[in-house]
Amino acid sequence: MDIISFVKRVPTTTTIVSIKDQQLDPQGVEYVMNPYDEFAVEEALKLRDEAGSGSVLAVSLSDGAAQKELRTALAMGADEALLLNNAEAGNIDCMTTARALADSIQGRNFDLLLFGKQAVDRDQHGVGPAVATILGVPCITEVVKLTVEGDKVIAEREVEGARETLEASLPCAITCQKGLNEPRRASLKGIMAAKKKPLETREVELAGPSMEIVEMALPPKRPAGRMVGEGAAAVPALIDALRGEAKVL
Repeated sequence: MDIISFVKRVPTTTTIVSIKDQQLDPQGVEYVMNPYDEFAVEEALKLRDEAGSGSVLAVSLSDGAAQKELRTALAMGADEALLLNNAEAGNIDCMTTARALADSIQGRNFDLLLFGKQAVDRDQHGVGPAVATILGVPCITEVVKLTVEGDKVIAEREVEGARETLEASLPCAITCQKGLNEPRRASLKGIMAAKKKPLETREVELAGPSMEIVEMALPPKRPAGRMVGEGAAAVPALIDALRGEAKVL
C-alpha cells in the first residue's frame, strides 16, 4: 500500500502569540509537527505495516524550516520525505497550499492521501478536501476509525450524538481526527535510521493567493470580573446583574 501523508510545521499550542507586521512574530516561537498530522503519519505507518508492503511518503510545503518535522516523520517510520520549498509558504491560504501539494504528486501512484483534519495555527480545515477535489479522488473528513478492505476504505466519523460509517473506493483522501490512533514517539533507533532515509527538497512556484489577510490583531482583553454580593445575598444580586446588565435572562 502506497500512502502519502502531509505534514505542516506549526507553532506549539502553548505559544504566547504576538503580532508583527500583520503576521505572527516568530521570535521565540517553538515549532512542531501539526498534532493532527501526527495522527495521519501514524495511520499511514499502521496501514502500510498491516498490508505487509508499500511505502509512506511524508510531504510538507514550507519555507525550508520543515526539514525538522519531516525528519520526525522519517524517524517515526516513514520511508521517504519531500520538502516543497518556497519562501512565502508560511503566509499562504489553504487553496494555494492545496494547489502546490496536488501539483507535487500529479502522476504519482498512491492508494491513500492522509491529512490532519486541520492545522492548529489557521484552523481552516480546507487543504485535504481541496487536494482531493483537484486530483478528482473521494475524500472523507474527520475520520476516527479507518479500515482498508481490498480496493475500498471503510471510515467512521463522529457526528453530533452518533457515528456515521462511509465507504469510498481507492485511491482516496482521508482527514484524520483525534481518536483515530495514538501516535508513536520516535525511538533512538528510528532517529538514527531517519538520517539515512531520502529527503528531497524541491523548489516550487506558488499560484496567486485566493485570499488576502486584510488585518491581523489580537482579540480585545476581557474586562475584569467582579464579585456580586456575599453568601445567599449574592443570588438575587447575580440574577439582577444577568438580567439587567448582561441581558442573558
